[in-house]
Amino acid sequence: MKAYPSSLTDSQWKAILAIMRDKRKRKHSLREIFDALFCLLKTGCQWRMLPIHFPSWKLVDYYFSKWKNNGTIELAHEQLRDKTRTKESRKA
Repeated sequence: MKAYPSSLTDSQWKAILAIMRDKRKRKHSLREIFDALFCLLKTGCQWRMLPIHFPSWKLVDYYFSKWKNNGTIELAHEQLRDKTRTKESRKA
C-alpha cells in the first residue's frame, strides 16, 4: 500500500483498532479503508477520483456509510482527538 501524507500512523491506527470489534478476514484491510477516507477528507477529491492504490470508491463509501450510521466514525474521531491533545500536554 502506498503511503500518503494523510495516511494513519501506526499509533493512530492502534487507537482506532481498539474500538473496532470486527475480526473477520477481508480482501482489503480496514486500515486501507480508513486511509482512503482520510485521503478523501484531506484532498477533498470526489469519491470516484480516489487514487487507484486504495480499494474501490464503492467499497470505501459502503464502510463510510456503515461506520457513520453506527457511530464508529465519531468514536474514531474522539479517540484520535484525545490522543493528539494528550500528546500535546493538553486536557483530553
